[in-house]
Amino acid sequence: MTAVILVTSRSFSSGSIDLVARLEQAGYRPVLGSSTHDLAELRADLSQAIGWIAGTGPVTREHLEAAPKLRVVARYGVGYEAVDVRAAEERGILVTNTPGANSDAVADHAVGLMLAVLRGTPEGDRRVRAGDWSILRGRELGKLTVGIVGFGRIGQGVARRLSGFGSRILAHDPWLSPAVMRAAGAEPLDVAAMAAECDLVSLHAPGGPVLVHVDWLAGARRGLVLVNTARPELVDEAAVAAALSDGRLGGFAADTLAGDTRGESSPLLAPDLADRVVLTPHFGAQTVEAVDGMGSLAVDNLLAALAGETPPNPVRSEAS
Repeated sequence: MTAVILVTSRSFSSGSIDLVARLEQAGYRPVLGSSTHDLAELRADLSQAIGWIAGTGPVTREHLEAAPKLRVVARYGVGYEAVDVRAAEERGILVTNTPGANSDAVADHAVGLMLAVLRGTPEGDRRVRAGDWSILRGRELGKLTVGIVGFGRIGQGVARRLSGFGSRILAHDPWLSPAVMRAAGAEPLDVAAMAAECDLVSLHAPGGPVLVHVDWLAGARRGLVLVNTARPELVDEAAVAAALSDGRLGGFAADTLAGDTRGESSPLLAPDLADRVVLTPHFGAQTVEAVDGMGSLAVDNLLAALAGETPPNPVRSEAS
């Protein structure tokens, strides 16, 4: 019987490379499963799978216990916080990810959102379609001081793009030295100080505590614009909505909201904020090039692990 590879990423093999065929040519049988990782829906396939190309849904101890043949979980993407890596290690299952494969796509999108919210592009489009050609006055990105929170691959990609506009760039990253940040074109500054110092702050931290909250917003430069293409938990959405309503914030743009894939409502979806809020449906990484890159690297990792080799991008638990 041909060994099963479970695939639960929504966009796997949807770019220009036929990665399903690559798995088949390697002697495996790809089986598509629920992208939500609902255990009841996946249980039968998990019982047969020796490899799992996993999307953004949770990979819990219960999932792994339902997969006695599983040898590798190849995360399709860079984040693996939804994977119980410790439980996988206990069962001898390798976990991998795809760092860098979508960095350029997300950096492009972050800058696109900056321009869209600064110039009111979506609102202008809505007005024209309604027959309203009244003027909207925006701001020039190159004249602004921009803070970048999280200065890894994506954050540095944003900085490179902003250098072409002429923006003054500040950055915060607890894992990088000031010398490294300066070499990448940014002056180091603590997150707490960015609120008062910056005209625009772009979030690229991998997760963790809330960074944009009531106290941070209280010290913000009036008219500050926020962009979030990272994680929804970095932002207190109710506090941001209130700051937009009273004019402390000039705009907000994001590729993610709390509960976005579950259809939950957010105060930032309020109709009266639509002229200051620009939202996209978590598609910052969804370019043909990024989809090809993530899929190819996930398959590279998976095939190497199944061949008994060290995969290009293994991840380990903090306890290991």
